Amino acid sequence: MLGPAVLGLSLWAVLHLGTGAPLCLSQQLRMKGDYVLGGLFPLSEAGEAGLGSRTQPSSPVCTRFSSNGLLWALAMKMAVEEINNRSDLLPGLRLGYDLFDTCSEPVVAMKPSLMFLAKADSHDIAAYCNYTQYQPRVLAVIGPHSSELAVVTGKFFGFFLMPQVSYGASMELLSARETFPSFFRTVPSDRVQLTAAVELLQEFGWNWVAALGSDDEYGRQGLGIFSTLAAAHSICIAHEGLVPLPRADGPLLGKVQDVLHQVNQSSVQVVLLFASARAAHALFSYSISSKLSSKVWVASEAWLTSDLVMGLPGMAQVGTVLGFLQRGAQLHKFSQYVKTHLALAADPVFCAALGKREQGLEEDVVGRRCPQCDCITLQNVSTGLNHHQTFSVYAAVYSVAQALHNTLQCNASGCPMQDPVKPWQLLENMYNLTFHAGGLTLRFNSNGNVDMEYDLKLWVWQGSVPELHDVGRFNGSLWTDSLKIRWHTSNNQKPVSQCSWQCQEGQVRRVKGFHSCCYDCVDCKAGSYQKSPDDLACSFCNQDEWSPERSTRCFRRRLRFLAWGEPAVLLLLLLLSLALGLVLAALGLFIRHRDSPLVQASGGPLACFGLVCLGLVCLSVLLFPGQPSPALCLAQQPSSHLPLTGCLSTLILQAAEIFVESELPLSWADRLSGCLRGPWAWLVVLLAMLVEAALCAWYLVAFPPEVVTDWHMLPTEALVHCRTRSWVSFGLVHATNATLAFLCFLGTFLVQSRPGRYNRARGLTFAMLAYFITWVSFVPLLANVQVVLRPAVQMGALLLCVLGILAAFHLPRCYLLVRQPELNTPEFFLGRGPGDARDRNDGDTGNQGKPE
Repeated sequence: MLGPAVLGLSLWAVLHLGTGAPLCLSQQLRMKGDYVLGGLFPLSEAGEAGLGSRTQPSSPVCTRFSSNGLLWALAMKMAVEEINNRSDLLPGLRLGYDLFDTCSEPVVAMKPSLMFLAKADSHDIAAYCNYTQYQPRVLAVIGPHSSELAVVTGKFFGFFLMPQVSYGASMELLSARETFPSFFRTVPSDRVQLTAAVELLQEFGWNWVAALGSDDEYGRQGLGIFSTLAAAHSICIAHEGLVPLPRADGPLLGKVQDVLHQVNQSSVQVVLLFASARAAHALFSYSISSKLSSKVWVASEAWLTSDLVMGLPGMAQVGTVLGFLQRGAQLHKFSQYVKTHLALAADPVFCAALGKREQGLEEDVVGRRCPQCDCITLQNVSTGLNHHQTFSVYAAVYSVAQALHNTLQCNASGCPMQDPVKPWQLLENMYNLTFHAGGLTLRFNSNGNVDMEYDLKLWVWQGSVPELHDVGRFNGSLWTDSLKIRWHTSNNQKPVSQCSWQCQEGQVRRVKGFHSCCYDCVDCKAGSYQKSPDDLACSFCNQDEWSPERSTRCFRRRLRFLAWGEPAVLLLLLLLSLALGLVLAALGLFIRHRDSPLVQASGGPLACFGLVCLGLVCLSVLLFPGQPSPALCLAQQPSSHLPLTGCLSTLILQAAEIFVESELPLSWADRLSGCLRGPWAWLVVLLAMLVEAALCAWYLVAFPPEVVTDWHMLPTEALVHCRTRSWVSFGLVHATNATLAFLCFLGTFLVQSRPGRYNRARGLTFAMLAYFITWVSFVPLLANVQVVLRPAVQMGALLLCVLGILAAFHLPRCYLLVRQPELNTPEFFLGRGPGDARDRNDGDTGNQGKPE
């Protein structure tokens, strides 16, 4: 227990640190143990001169101190000490650590990497054909922080299959198991971060953006991933460029000017900057000095929390900065741990004992580990105590410890395996490893990555350095709290970054130029619709669907046919009732007065048969309304034309009898009149109907009507109707009736009636005229009317034809039967008076009979 001693020591250290006395913190970066873990941390940074001017492979000088690097190193130190003090993880074993500075430069990181692979207690690397039994100084390596360094060290350690767990290298390339077989990391890859960035752009409707990256492997690959994700989510990149890294001899200023000039020319309001901290510093330095317009900057994790960028004077002028940081567990003991060890580093007694206990050969090779670490104060590191990547370092140590625990087959009583574990043996237990750190359960997937949530951070300025505020999170899907975001625009309005305004519903985009986000909005026509807001063309409805103009969906077509409830059908049914009522009334009168001269002159039973046929014609119109079916389509024409043929055949017998009596000599007339009555008359009717039946049968067999559904005739409905396959055959079905009507008309048109007798010819003439007027009008009307109304036209034609025959031929006779029964005599209708034979013999054809 350090308790009161530590408190007193901390008070003394604060007073002592204020005097600027040197510390021995650099000596605390190593500790011996049964198994040693190597650590690579950015404890310092090289100046802007960089390493490009070197002419000899000498050690560069890294002068700029990095407080975050030191804190990460202390986090590893704390994790190792915690593990050594636990009884449930690696019981009976002590872990050691060996921590080195990378200076954020690959050439500097390679020296400690070589040191890690040297033999134990040596700084020599032997060359062997087989390294299976080779035991290097360290068992695994924690770090480095940046992807640029991890690419170099990852290939190097991969050759020896030494496990390497990075706490900050997020480049997607490092997920390639073929290239980096021993690389793991406790941070998600850049693909996850960029996926979150794309969802952020979509969340705020920004589809016209600029994308910039640092001119290194990290920035180039990040831009490549972002371009792919952006294209898949309809986000257009107005300009894509690389920001050069600072070089003493490079034309940095001119390149940065070109990049920013092109961004401003593209008129975008949102810029994704996926760059290292040094590249971001160079870009913003020029942007601030040139007073360029403020924008929304979507930051990568590499510079979002960088002191180098956040502390840049005038940084508040650049606009709104948003970015994603991984969410880890809070290390509540870490702040006290740092304060305690800073206090111990200021204690001369502790430092003297530490120097005797932890001696190594590394200083002879790599020099002092961190000379700047011995000249710091608590204030130098206080701002980074809650850095988000501190937990990543902590978790990386626990992942190696858990893998070693599994490799040694440890249990509560100890670790049975006594042989020293080789790095490649440890690596076998690292794949798909599940481990616990800080109360969280983490797992390496097949690519060596862990799945962790991201917090959406916003820079909020309340002083010279911004604070990071949580305004959302990402755990596979994005959630944002827009009310907490303070935009740089006037009235805190969300910036708009679109090449074209969003199309309205029912409109699609017609792309202009090369960018899919620059477009004109085009209305979807009837029969097509806008399937999704990002459509470039209207989608057509299925044939059983319809849509109005500017529609976002299709509607089911309603079946359309001549329904029973339509006004036209109701009117025709009233007409049918009238016609059928008149037919039945006439038939009843004719049957009642069947033996009267009037009925006998009208044909007797044949007249009743004709009226029955007219009734059947009336009833046949009931086959036309309603939804068509194959049976109805086949029955419509025969059911209407066969009865009509029966009616017309009785009328032509009447016309023939009138013609014979009026135009032929008496001897011929008496002989032929007998043939036109009785069985021979019924034979004529039968023959006429057989001819019509034969034509109907041929029509139904050769060209049968069929039920069709027309999806294009009506805009919103599907027309179901009986389609006539041959209009010629349809006309031939009418031919028999037309021929009968024409012969009947010829037989009565020029016939003169005799005085004192009923003029039977006139009624037949007008009846046939009514027939011809009806059906001649029917042809052009049927050809020009809408298809859905054609059944109504046929119904109307049949009913008018029936009413015409009734009105001209039957109803006048019914009137005489009811109103003038005194005229119902043989002399008036049958011509059997005393002067009838004399008139015929004298050939008196000039007198006109009195019409009734």
